[in-house]
Amino acid sequence: MTKDTVPPAMTTDAKSLIKRARSFAKPFRVTNGRAFRLKDIDPTDTLDLSEEAKPRAQEALALGVDVLAQLQDKLYAQDRWSVLLIFQAMDAAGKDGAIKHVMSGVNPQGCQVFSFKSPSSEDLDHDYLWRCMKCLPERGRIGIFNRSYYEETLAVRVHPEFLASQKLPPRLVTKDVWKQRFEDIRDFEQYLAHNGVVVLKFFLHVSKKEQKKRFLERIENPAKNWKFSANDAKEREFWNDYMDAYEDTIRNTATKDAPWYVVPADNKWFTRVVVAAAVITALDELELAYPEVGKEQQAALAAAKQALLASK
Repeated sequence: MTKDTVPPAMTTDAKSLIKRARSFAKPFRVTNGRAFRLKDIDPTDTLDLSEEAKPRAQEALALGVDVLAQLQDKLYAQDRWSVLLIFQAMDAAGKDGAIKHVMSGVNPQGCQVFSFKSPSSEDLDHDYLWRCMKCLPERGRIGIFNRSYYEETLAVRVHPEFLASQKLPPRLVTKDVWKQRFEDIRDFEQYLAHNGVVVLKFFLHVSKKEQKKRFLERIENPAKNWKFSANDAKEREFWNDYMDAYEDTIRNTATKDAPWYVVPADNKWFTRVVVAAAVITALDELELAYPEVGKEQQAALAAAKQALLASK
């Protein structure tokens, strides 16, 4: 949908879904990390939905995609807010699938996706936020980070050699480096919030058992071989270190302005429902609306209409 099209009115079903979305997203929302413990989130959790409810959940997701498209169109037309969605997870947790399914109905003009791999030599010649800062979404758009600056308190923490390659002056690399990075990130995200950027962060929490199952499927299915690399399996050796790093990161960077959603990821269908619910809830809370046309512009539109009707 573009700015030139007439938007559909929001149906009763859509309004009902927005109301229900809050109940799906709220249990997994973390805004104050002090009491957060990763062990309290079960990767297999589906709230009160059983496997038999999967078809209904998928129908709700399809409706949610439509609702999200309508909200995103208003976001784009209003051109005041922007939204940044950050996805973090262990390998095979379903980040790509969640992004693909939840954002499938969104107008490509109003959405930007960036995947952050290992930093380049140019990246390493700048501060660690630089490569992500230059990809922030413009007003009216949704930006998606598939991994992000949070790798700096996750992978870089688990692998000290990554920190050593960042060319920092030695006297700056102290025992307080992670505390300082948490402070930097909190300040940065508060700055974004003060400038109309809504930040939502998702940790797709998959179990080690489920990850193993998905890795084996990637190896055994020729159509999925391309998704697997030997390094994926090697990183499993650091599982507990990663879980500690995720917990500490979420505890130190979950705020009201930039909440974390710790989403159970062993059931992909449920993961996608929760992600969609969180995004829909956040957009609905912005009270988005299409720009009002003033009297002068209305008169110009009326004149243009008359000219068109009078022409051959």
